[in-house]
Amino acid sequence: MRADAIFISGMASSGKSTLAKMVAEKYGYRFFAGGDVLKEMASDMGYNVKGDDFWDTDAGMEFLRKREKDENFDKKLDKKLIELAEKGKVVITTWTLPWIYKGGNSVSIWFGASPKVRAERMTKRDKISFDKAVKVIKKRDKKNYEIYKKMYGILLEKDLAVFDLVINTDLLSPEPLFKIITCYIDTVKKTR
Repeated sequence: MRADAIFISGMASSGKSTLAKMVAEKYGYRFFAGGDVLKEMASDMGYNVKGDDFWDTDAGMEFLRKREKDENFDKKLDKKLIELAEKGKVVITTWTLPWIYKGGNSVSIWFGASPKVRAERMTKRDKISFDKAVKVIKKRDKKNYEIYKKMYGILLEKDLAVFDLVINTDLLSPEPLFKIITCYIDTVKKTR
């Protein structure tokens, strides 16, 4: 396959991780989540990162504030993700690599989803109230917009020209999304 690295991007709770794992399994690729690498960094700093909802907790928000003040967190993360991408045969959930990765054959996919649907997904996944999920999403989005605009000039959710495929995930469950993505990837591998 000519897509040596597949990047799946989108805001929190847009469906990235679920689909990235499915795609990795189909092609026999390794799966890496940018958020998991950041969680490892937070754990190294003494944060308790157990569970899928770390980013929705007060501790997760505190770590986000520290990231805002020190670009080294994200620079280190991006360096590690680039190294993984260069090894090939990977599916990575990431916010930055579609803009900054310059090596190898890659496919970049953006998952768009409305804040309402994202909050509903977060409510189910993290077992929090809908109102809390809405607040968490607003806060995380604002902080992440600021971080990546400052670091790289990236306009998350707005500048999607770097993506090979952009999909609104609001009305689609994982199975049809999986079919769309793999059909696209299979088509790309025939043409490259």
